[in-house]
Amino acid sequence: MSNPTLFSLTESAMSAQLVRMNAATSNLANAGSVSTTKEEAYRPIRAVFQTALDEASGVSTVSSTQLVRSNANPIERYDPANALANEEGNVFEAPIDESAEMIEIMESARQYQNMVQALQTAKQLMLETLRSK
Repeated sequence: MSNPTLFSLTESAMSAQLVRMNAATSNLANAGSVSTTKEEAYRPIRAVFQTALDEASGVSTVSSTQLVRSNANPIERYDPANALANEEGNVFEAPIDESAEMIEIMESARQYQNMVQALQTAKQLMLETLRSK
């Protein structure tokens, strides 16, 4: 990264938080989903972040490098009336903690909001600097 600015730094941070928020939202949307087999059950996803240091400026940035699926086991539940029940009458429910996903969404939204505020402050300072000249 050459000559990082506040705008490029906040852009990468906002992008990373958006990926984090979308992953948690996807998990929340799939909470309670069931399948016939353990292998087909939805598994939660998480964003993996990576930091990079710009040697010239000494500034560190963050980016989302990939999404990974959890290896948590689905919850086996006896529900013979369910159309997706297997021959034993069991379904496999996605192992998602709705409260934890809501917290993840709120935390990422808060971090995103902090970056927006930083941009607004920088913009205001730039405008005031230009007006004073």
